[in-house]
Amino acid sequence: MTVVPSRTPGSRSDGAATVPAARAATMAGDGGDPASASGRFLARAALVTASLSIAGSLLGLVRDQSLARLFGARSDTDAFLVAWTVPEFAATLLIEDGLALVLIPAFSMALGRRARGAPGDPVRALVVATLPRLCLAFAAVGALVAGTAPYLVRALAPGLPDPRLAAECTRLTATCVLAFGLAGYCSAALRAHRRFLAPAAIYVAYNTGIIAAMFLFGDRWGVRSAAVGVAAGGCLMVVVQLPSLWRQLVSRRPALGAAGAEVQERTMQLGLVAAVLLFALSRQSQVLVERFLASSLPAGAISHLNYAQKVAQIPMTLSLMVCTVTFPVVARAIADGDTERARSRVERDLALASCLVLLGMCAVIAAAPQMIELLFQRGAFTASDTAATAGVMRVYALGLLGQTLVGALVRSYFSAGLPSWYPAGVMTAGIAVTSLLGAATVSVWGVAGIAAANAFGITVTAALLLAGLRTARQNSPCGVSIRIRQVLAELSRLVGAAVVATGAGAIAAGLAESPVAGLALGCLTVMAVFLPLTWALGAQGSASALRSVRTVTRRLTHGRSR
Repeated sequence: MTVVPSRTPGSRSDGAATVPAARAATMAGDGGDPASASGRFLARAALVTASLSIAGSLLGLVRDQSLARLFGARSDTDAFLVAWTVPEFAATLLIEDGLALVLIPAFSMALGRRARGAPGDPVRALVVATLPRLCLAFAAVGALVAGTAPYLVRALAPGLPDPRLAAECTRLTATCVLAFGLAGYCSAALRAHRRFLAPAAIYVAYNTGIIAAMFLFGDRWGVRSAAVGVAAGGCLMVVVQLPSLWRQLVSRRPALGAAGAEVQERTMQLGLVAAVLLFALSRQSQVLVERFLASSLPAGAISHLNYAQKVAQIPMTLSLMVCTVTFPVVARAIADGDTERARSRVERDLALASCLVLLGMCAVIAAAPQMIELLFQRGAFTASDTAATAGVMRVYALGLLGQTLVGALVRSYFSAGLPSWYPAGVMTAGIAVTSLLGAATVSVWGVAGIAAANAFGITVTAALLLAGLRTARQNSPCGVSIRIRQVLAELSRLVGAAVVATGAGAIAAGLAESPVAGLALGCLTVMAVFLPLTWALGAQGSASALRSVRTVTRRLTHGRSR
């Protein structure tokens, strides 16, 4: 199954459109038949992306459950989680924030030139000009990581009890640099073409590879089997996307004309690539700060923080699926010069993503002990591990709104395919806040102090990114500016509803003795309080979510009736 936009007059069967139809395809929710068709497409694309992302997240939970059950929360697990820093960095740089922010606008511009009848095929020219160079760079970086693994481990976690095991796992996970780079390139190209099924499936494939390796080789290789799974899962991420990408590339004959040269020159600007990578590196350095500080704590501290993060980040991941689907729409609107359309789309995305992540945050905080006990307390993972992880998760969840806003807002800075150094600067400021606050609190509050520093630092970054997009900065290099007062008013209504819902959910979850009953009661109470309260306060995020559900329902019903 491939998700494709609904056909409109002037569109071609390969998804490219003439200029009027291409612009109409970006009109989501503003009236008119083209906008209605685009709205249905975005709703269907979001549904497919969210469904597969949920499946990937559930498999991620199974992966973490398997890690906890097989290896617990001890020094061996800490050693693997230090090596896990490599795929975490690679995913951020090459799949989520790095290549996507550079390549989706580039492919959007190439598709726009193709639609306007540019000579040759700008899309094929872009691939020929960029992919071989990037592959060489990915392979070189992976080899460098593998060769310097002992030094990296020493720098990342100087207090680690078993640095040799961590170095061995790091060498195995270093293979993911090339695999993730190729997976990220395929994802960016397919999303720019409005193909979302294969990119959304990559984490299903990835986590399947890790889980299979742990159960197949865990008894023989111990925690090293998880590192082998990372290498295998990375290859599967590429395999699931290659057929879809190949179909897109062979639909037109390759030609390197003037259009291709112009796209190549625009895309490979050193300033743009450097600005995006610096931001992504700064953002992911939160993990370095956390693990550096936690390495001096008793064994298991890194594991508790890891398990808490993996569960707490699920609402953030799902909420950002909205922006993943609409980012190509925003980039195409900017490429067509329709900045007002892009601004409206970004503001609606912020409202919807904030609503979704706050709803998940309420559930995570309210039912944290029940959630962790149900998910992890078995095998080598004890009741004391559950208590420690649940406490950390509640603190960490306070930063989920900031994490979501950073992920959503940074796309606006790079949607025009132009370099902007502001995101990297404010992300660096946020990391400095996280580092200083974490160093000051870790000796008193332990892992909870690290989680609190993370939440505060990312919230500072989100506030600075939001301020940088105010409409007064019309001459800024970012592609989109937004109305700050309206956005802040929307966020205040959602946060107010979240505070009330969290308190009610925590009380309800504590009434049941069974973790299953407590989790169900807490989540149901959160939903029963949060959703009506947001509607009563006039929040647009909940209304937008309801409209999306109705659009998908109507579309599915219409499809069955035909």
